[in-house]
Amino acid sequence: MEKYLDAFGNAFMGTVQWTWKSIIFEVPWYTNYFWGLIAISLVVWILEIAFPWRKNQSIFRQDFWLDAFYMFFNFFIFAIVISGVYKVLEVFFADIGITAQSVSIIDLGGWPMWLQLLVFFIVLDFVQWFTHVLLHKYPVLWNFHKVHHSVKEMGFAAHLRYHWMENVLYKPLKVFGVMILGGFEPEQAYIVHFVAIAIGHLNHANIKLTWGPLKYIFNNPVMHLYHHAYTLPEGSYGVNFGISLSLWDYIFKTNYIPEDSGTIELGFPGDENFPKDFVHQNIYGFGKTAKES
Repeated sequence: MEKYLDAFGNAFMGTVQWTWKSIIFEVPWYTNYFWGLIAISLVVWILEIAFPWRKNQSIFRQDFWLDAFYMFFNFFIFAIVISGVYKVLEVFFADIGITAQSVSIIDLGGWPMWLQLLVFFIVLDFVQWFTHVLLHKYPVLWNFHKVHHSVKEMGFAAHLRYHWMENVLYKPLKVFGVMILGGFEPEQAYIVHFVAIAIGHLNHANIKLTWGPLKYIFNNPVMHLYHHAYTLPEGSYGVNFGISLSLWDYIFKTNYIPEDSGTIELGFPGDENFPKDFVHQNIYGFGKTAKES
């Protein structure tokens, strides 16, 4: 038990210290996720202001500040809170013989770093696409995912408006995705992190961007807007599940882009009764209302 308590405490304090060092610029700039998030957000927000797709949408759109808080809560505050739990689980699985070496199915050790990072990016994106499908398909998970779909006006910060329970689901599956890549030491994983954040911000931004022929590979704001559509194709529980890559939606036939005006209604049936504040949104999935919906 002492070993687990030590693992919890060390991970928790380590994350606190790393976050603080990031804030005061005492970590290398390329691993400074705190200011990196701010820099990417400012760049994409400036693009929204300069090239707005929905020109009647305010710069400070509906729920702008709520979504801005979600960004920092999900990426930093909750990460600190949960870091110790993840470390305890890692130690526990190691104790019962489940390690990265025991479950790896691909050995990337001798591959060029750029190819390792590319495979890392693709595997993690597929894991997230699959997880995203589950969030829509099963009602118990959908009730948590409704937080993300409660956005009524789309903007870059909506990217990170999501229920903290999604971290609980996504993180272990992403860790498993990394574990199957034997021989991979993600020293340059920050590259994938920042690329994914930039793509995610752009996908939610008030910018009309499709990437031309690359739309069949990379997700984009036009495609992702329809993921948030209030009205879905009949019999569907969701469309355009792609995170960074649209590739999976075209492969598994979940792509759907009937037009590109950008004027569709967003949300989900019954969202007028969904909580509007942070606290109640984050307890919604556990309550009686969620079970009844």
